Amino acid sequence: MIEKVKPGLFGITHSSRDFSLKNTWGKNQFNSSFPASLAAFISKQGLENIYLTLDEKCKVVHNKISTAKLFGIDPSSDNLYYSFESSYAPYQQLVVGNIEGVDLVTQTRDDYKCLKGIEIKLTALPDNSTCNLTEDRYGCEIVVRPPTILYLGCSIAIYYKDKQQELKSIIGNEFDKITDWKEPINVIPFIPKMLEVIDKIALKNLACQDPLVMQPIWKTVGKSPKLADNCLDVFIWSNLAFAQLFIDVARKEMQDRKMTRQIRTFVWLFKIIYDFSRDNHFNFNQIKDELSYNLLNDKAFAVSGMVSYPYMKCQELTKPRITKEQIREIILGGGQHLLSPERRFDAIIVNSPEIFE
Repeated sequence: MIEKVKPGLFGITHSSRDFSLKNTWGKNQFNSSFPASLAAFISKQGLENIYLTLDEKCKVVHNKISTAKLFGIDPSSDNLYYSFESSYAPYQQLVVGNIEGVDLVTQTRDDYKCLKGIEIKLTALPDNSTCNLTEDRYGCEIVVRPPTILYLGCSIAIYYKDKQQELKSIIGNEFDKITDWKEPINVIPFIPKMLEVIDKIALKNLACQDPLVMQPIWKTVGKSPKLADNCLDVFIWSNLAFAQLFIDVARKEMQDRKMTRQIRTFVWLFKIIYDFSRDNHFNFNQIKDELSYNLLNDKAFAVSGMVSYPYMKCQELTKPRITKEQIREIILGGGQHLLSPERRFDAIIVNSPEIFE
C-alpha cells in the first residue's frame, strides 16, 4: 500500500508550522514558509542564492551564497528546525524590552541553538513601475516593516558588543548637540554627518556583513496573473547592502531638506547605533514612536522596482532559474489545495473577460 504524502513544502521537515492544517497555508504564513522551502530547493539543485553585499566603495555588488551559509546549517540536515515568526535570541541582550519576532529563525534541534534570523520579502516581478518596460528592465517593489530596521540595527550594534569605546570614538560628540530628537528641524542639519558615520562603520565591518533579508522573486508575464516559464529565484541582501538601499535614497532626498520615510528610517538606524554606543542597549519602540516625524509607522519605507532594479540587475532577475513546472516539487502532497489567496475584486474582473463579451 502506497503511503499518502501529507501536504508540505520541500525541505521543511521540522518546523513551528503544521502544514496539514489549512490555516498554515494562509497568505501571511505562506509568504515566509514557501521562500524558506524555495531556498532549500535551490540548494538541492546544486545552485546558490544571489547575494547582494557592500564593497569597499560603499556600492552594492553581487556574489553568491549557499543556503547552508544562509541558514547556518545544511538545509538537508535532520537537525534543522524552522522557527517562523520567532525572536532571534542572540539580539535580546541589545534591546530594552522583549525583541520582536523575525520571519524565520533557523535552529538546531539537538540543543535549540539559534543559528540565523532572516527577514523575508516575497516580491512580484515586474511591479507597476516597470511592467511596461522590456523584460530586462523589470524590477520589484520592496516594502519594509519597522521590525526589519530593528534587526538591521541589532546586526550592526552586535559588532561593537565588546567594543563600545571604539564605537563612541567613531561617532564622536557632535550629535550630543541635538537637544530634541523629536523635531525634524533639529535633526536634519546633522544628517550629512550621520551618513558619514554610518559609512565609516560599514567600511570597518565589510568582512563581518551577514545575510539579513531574503527576497524571493516570482515573475509573471507582464502585468498578467500568469507565471512566466522561468519564474522563481532568491536574492539575499546582507545587512550592510540592505542599509545602503534606503541610505542611497535618503542621500538624494536630503537635497529638499524635508523628512521623508527613507530619511526617517535612516535616522532610526543611526539613533539605534548612537544609543547603543552610550548605553550598551537601545529602546527601538521608543525610537520608532518618538521619532515618527508625523509620518505613519505602519511601514519603514518602500522602494519601487525602478529604484530596486539597479541593485538587483542580473541575468537571474531577467530569467529566474526555477521554472513553474518545478513548483510541483516544492509544494507537496496537494498543499496547493489548502491555499487561500486574497480575493481581490480587480483581479477577478481581469480574469473574467467573459463579462465584457
